[in-house]
Amino acid sequence: MHMEVRINKYLSEAGVCSRREADRLIEAGKVMIDGKLAITGSKVTDAQVVKVNGITVTKEEELILLAFNKPVGVVCTTTDKQGKNNIVDYIGFEKRIYPVGRLDKESQGLILMTNDGEMMNKILKSVNGHEKEYVVEVNKPITEEFIDKMSNGIYLEELDRKTDKCFVKKEDKFSFRIILTQGLNRQIRRMSQSLGYQVTRLERIRIMNINLANLTLGQYRNVTEEEYKKLCSML
Repeated sequence: MHMEVRINKYLSEAGVCSRREADRLIEAGKVMIDGKLAITGSKVTDAQVVKVNGITVTKEEELILLAFNKPVGVVCTTTDKQGKNNIVDYIGFEKRIYPVGRLDKESQGLILMTNDGEMMNKILKSVNGHEKEYVVEVNKPITEEFIDKMSNGIYLEELDRKTDKCFVKKEDKFSFRIILTQGLNRQIRRMSQSLGYQVTRLERIRIMNINLANLTLGQYRNVTEEEYKKLCSML
């Protein structure tokens, strides 16, 4: 028995791209099933031949999950080929992988890379507020008031949203640690800015149970079996 799945799910499970990206490829007429053009919502089984841009899709059995210490200037996109500063090209991994979520171009630190679209969807869609921890440097001395306002939530005009309460702790005169469970666009920069501070350095040091630890800037490592099991139990 071959299970039927929707073509976008099939492509995301095969590590070709995200479901959303798959839908775009299908709409653009780049996906064929057994020699016929796929349409959005087409169902497919493992017994069928699926081609994307003329290349046959083979399901990658082995799960790849990497922790990568992203340098400033590297872009977390898989669509625009922005030369060598595209995260996928920068890493140059021998198999197809893509970033789970984003980290701004001018931010650095931990980002997960995987070939498992389903895992990626789960992490991104999870509403149980998975923690992401950052260490942030700003251009002015940090006050009690700053910490208080940051942790109690700030209304961000451009996004018309109030940020959730979160853990914020002063590290030293110019830096603080913050743990977020929501990921609004450029959230920490916007929050700081609304209080009159400019972020000068932003580093993500943890995603859920996975820590940056002593991973050198620009390097990656495999997520360990133990970390992976714990991660799955949290999802």
